[in-house]
Amino acid sequence: MGRNADAIAEGVSIADAAARLAVRNRILVDTIARNEPFDPERVAPFARETLLALAAEQEAAADLTRKQRKKAWGKYSDPDGTHDYRDRDTRNLRRRQRQYTGVAKVLRERADDAEAVAELVAGARQAAWGDVESNLQRRLVVEGARPDLEPDYGQMRAARMQALRLVDLPRLAAHRRRVGDVTVGAVDEPEDVAAAIDSPPTES
Repeated sequence: MGRNADAIAEGVSIADAAARLAVRNRILVDTIARNEPFDPERVAPFARETLLALAAEQEAAADLTRKQRKKAWGKYSDPDGTHDYRDRDTRNLRRRQRQYTGVAKVLRERADDAEAVAELVAGARQAAWGDVESNLQRRLVVEGARPDLEPDYGQMRAARMQALRLVDLPRLAAHRRRVGDVTVGAVDEPEDVAAAIDSPPTES
């Protein structure tokens, strides 16, 4: 690939990562904070809107670069600052404009491609599950309790599940809202997550 194509590919890669993060966070909010089951069909419109919003940002950047290039044309004096462009900068500005436009074109094509949108949702879902799993592992100290070795197993298990539902999962959701994260993931209902983590061992 040429220099321009490489730059466009890099820009698309960065935009993909941003889109996946946004969709992941949306999934976390829906499944944990709002206690809704994960549904890829419901998430897909948000994923598409995210791609279109990123494309619009690239188009705005391309338009700004075009105006900067026109303003710089025929100016040969010393610049007053970093973004005070001169005639010698017009070539680079033209290349940058093409790159922004190229990234926007790819993002709009992906937004109109149902398969590409589904892949974005699936990747975000995977990222969301990994995020939930790592947070729970850090927050919880889960011991392999056995009913036959722990007299108050039933009482302690109920306490662990209550703490998980009322403290840890709400904290995770609140943290996501504060930092503004968005992602898609295989996130179960809070009760399902709790049950999976603290389910009693199967007797052989």
